[in-house]
Amino acid sequence: QVHLVESGGGLAETGGSLTLSCAASEGTFSDHRMAWFRQAPGMEREFVAHISWLVGSSNYIKYTDSVKGRFTISRDIATSTLYLQMDSLKPEDTAVYYCAAQPRGSADYVYWGQGTQVTVSS
Repeated sequence: QVHLVESGGGLAETGGSLTLSCAASEGTFSDHRMAWFRQAPGMEREFVAHISWLVGSSNYIKYTDSVKGRFTISRDIATSTLYLQMDSLKPEDTAVYYCAAQPRGSADYVYWGQGTQVTVSS
């Protein structure tokens, strides 16, 4: 069983930056598609970005349009840590951010963290 713990959230100003981290209990990132999701108040949880297990594939790294060019997803397989570098933050980025893991061959993200709050002031 994989446990995911997010950290790095907090308060930022518009145009500022934050880096989110997701620590996994197991070093299985090489066999998992990892992703960040977020949920703003009153909104559905939405996909933010993923980084896949197949290096060089067309969908190896993917971002939702609203964060493309501003956010960067990365991972450190050796330390089983997922990152989300968030630059040029906007108030609409305010949300609880969750990391998730999808095992290779699985149809769903089956492992989820409990989230970390990101608040961007105007």
